[in-house]
Amino acid sequence: MTTYEEALSFLIQNALQEDTGDGDHSTLSCISPDAKGKAILKIKEEGILAGMEVAERIFRYVQPDVVFTAFKKDGDEMSIGETAFEVETGVHAILQCERLVLNCMQRMSGIATLTRKYVDQLKGYHTRLLDTRKTTPNFRLLEKEAVRIGGGLNHRMGLYDMIMLKDNHIDYCGGIEKALAKAYAYVQEKKPGLKIEIETRNIDDIKRVVAFGKADRIMLDNFTPEQLPEALKIINGKFETEASGGINLENVAAYAQTGVDYVSVGAVIHHAVSADLSLKAVLI
Repeated sequence: MTTYEEALSFLIQNALQEDTGDGDHSTLSCISPDAKGKAILKIKEEGILAGMEVAERIFRYVQPDVVFTAFKKDGDEMSIGETAFEVETGVHAILQCERLVLNCMQRMSGIATLTRKYVDQLKGYHTRLLDTRKTTPNFRLLEKEAVRIGGGLNHRMGLYDMIMLKDNHIDYCGGIEKALAKAYAYVQEKKPGLKIEIETRNIDDIKRVVAFGKADRIMLDNFTPEQLPEALKIINGKFETEASGGINLENVAAYAQTGVDYVSVGAVIHHAVSADLSLKAVLI
């Protein structure tokens, strides 16, 4: 299994190659290779800061002896005019890393900021916030890290770390009981310990899952807050519960009031707006 550190190094390597190609000709054309410089990350918008550790990793990937001075950390509240970090190294390294650092931090900070808004709505309740697989291809690692920094929990990272029997799996397989039976047998034989979640679309589906068993979590898909109490009463704590579909900032507290274990909200990633940050040169 690839570790987070390995996946991050792979992401940085490929992102830099995508941007640099056969050379940063803008810098090569007018800046001496020996030039040293300093730059600061300026915050231009309020929110939750994310991507500080990633930024340092990017700079160190290009220039291992970079002097990176952090004034804030991931998860801190940020205000207009603050400085997040200062970096001092070769000018070529600063300019090569600038756009990737900003792309990562702006995107991650936007996600962390929106996630925190949802988490704040859940204060005082048992319910926890989950993200989804509705992510940007090849950037899921950092989008989900931003959710974590914002106070949310990561659902499965991909198709490999949890079995999720959704409506299409159930329909293709021939029904709830057949899908659960096959998934359970697969886990016992191939992937012991892998959790099984199954989607339910109505009260009848829930009753069938509760009667059959062999699942760890029941997803309550597109149930309204008014419909959840009946569903949760039938489940009666025998399975973890997750509400999904149609959940937003305006109604997430109503879902939490039902006592459901989790709410999953794809919007914390795909509706997030990038934060306004800039990397500015400091003359030395």
